[in-house]
Amino acid sequence: MPATAAAAVAVAAALDAAVAEPPSRAHPVALFGHLVAVVDRDVDGSESSGWTHPRIVGVAAAVILPVFAAAVATAAVLAGSHTHPWVGAAVAGLVLFSTTSLRALLDRAREVIAASGGDLDAARHSLRALAGRDASSLDAAHVRSAAVESLAENLADGWVAPLVAFGGVVGGGEFVGGVTVVGIDAGVALAAGAAAWVKAVNTMDSMLGYRSKPVGWAPARLDDVVMWLPARLSAGLLGAAAGTPGVPSRRRVRALARTPASPNSGWPMATMAAALPARLVKPGAYDLDPAGSETGSGGAAGGADNTTTLPDIATATRAVGVTRRAGVLAAAVTGGVVWF
Repeated sequence: MPATAAAAVAVAAALDAAVAEPPSRAHPVALFGHLVAVVDRDVDGSESSGWTHPRIVGVAAAVILPVFAAAVATAAVLAGSHTHPWVGAAVAGLVLFSTTSLRALLDRAREVIAASGGDLDAARHSLRALAGRDASSLDAAHVRSAAVESLAENLADGWVAPLVAFGGVVGGGEFVGGVTVVGIDAGVALAAGAAAWVKAVNTMDSMLGYRSKPVGWAPARLDDVVMWLPARLSAGLLGAAAGTPGVPSRRRVRALARTPASPNSGWPMATMAAALPARLVKPGAYDLDPAGSETGSGGAAGGADNTTTLPDIATATRAVGVTRRAGVLAAAVTGGVVWF
């Protein structure tokens, strides 16, 4: 299994580098999104359009839909493995590819950053593919800040988390001596299913996990649990990729990491802010200033302690490079873990 598992990681990374994403009409995540949309009945904000017991529906959806995604992925890899282990490895690679996204993230961030230097309206428009915020009033520096924040956060959500799930299940299967299903070594299949499960949870959170959507309470809480480890590993990867591996352990960075409402997204964002360094701001929500006072709150934007500047084009472009290297490092580490 180690060789086939490592091959699956290599296939996924190679496909990501070559084509970025599957075609949108056939993308498994997009197809899964259609299922999630059925749960989201509160589309116009009126009580009459919603569920009578939205939290109960949300709990059921958070249990059933990710398990369904994992079951489909696992079954597909098992079917391939029944033909030949290397066919199963190829299918697992395709599954892992569909759950991860690095090149597309980098390309979209480059587009936003380049446009911010001359066509602010285009930059604001392009930002919608990266960050779920109203960009209509953002100036160029805040647009670049949003792009850098998204690089850090989406590295964790869209790349590291599925890889961690895949590598963790393969490693766990090897530790217990292997797992077989109908005589087939099922470790790689279960690992692909785990990656699909994590991606499904993350997709549900991104679609439903808003305070205005009671049905999204359970998916959001589940995502908080699932992303706890990947977010902190992503912070370490970003620090290493920037040549400053000790950054995530700094007292100031740890304080900044707890500033955003999310218990997880602040870790890669605060690490990126300190590693560049640059001030990352979401107006009205948080202000991640790595040069601020150690005793300052690091909270709402505009505090007197803020001394680091928002990212210019060169700094934001450097963030793209740091994210790319962190992503490559994550894939390499995962490949090494499953091989050995």
